[in-house]
Amino acid sequence: MMNTNFFINLLLEVQEFENSGRSKNDSTIEDFRNFLNDKFYKTQSPRFISESEQKKVNDLENEIAKQVILLSRFTKQMIRRGLQDFPELYNEEFTYLYRIMDEPLLTKMQLVEKNAHEKQTGMEIIRRLVKNNLLEEIPDSKDKRVTRLKISELGKKYFDQSVESVSITSRVLSAKLDIEEKNNLLKTLKKLNEFHFNVYHQYKDSDITEINNLI
Repeated sequence: MMNTNFFINLLLEVQEFENSGRSKNDSTIEDFRNFLNDKFYKTQSPRFISESEQKKVNDLENEIAKQVILLSRFTKQMIRRGLQDFPELYNEEFTYLYRIMDEPLLTKMQLVEKNAHEKQTGMEIIRRLVKNNLLEEIPDSKDKRVTRLKISELGKKYFDQSVESVSITSRVLSAKLDIEEKNNLLKTLKKLNEFHFNVYHQYKDSDITEINNLI
């Protein structure tokens, strides 16, 4: 049986929820659960973990890494929701299709590298796009051994139809940031990606210690 302390602690949590500003007249159990989850998440800082395990970590950089990983997961979820009417596109295919619209006639490897994928992953995405008749393979005009890619008529149709969904998804991913925050975030993300694109292209076989020495 649950003891009295459990109910006392539960009531204290409810009181904290009510005083947090997140409680409303129509609040549900789900709202309360989310409040508890957020509260727990905030306790799991790199400092809390390092102190419990007696390990040296950099709070700021570990928190950045955690937030980037979380954002990546949320992004994938939102893309799936935003492109639910275009199942042929939501496993990152749309980034390849959109890239070809911007830069026609890339080779397969050029397209893979533009999207910073491993070769096997990128080739599988291209294979699916070709199979679904959204991309076409054509021989290079000068070197018949080289295969280039162009968007098909069906691919153009998918692009036109999905533009609005992609725009809405992009807006959702930017959330409630104001224009200045969005510009600052974009500037920072571009700076991060410049570094990582350099690593992707120039240090494919380097281990993490070698890459760390570039900083």
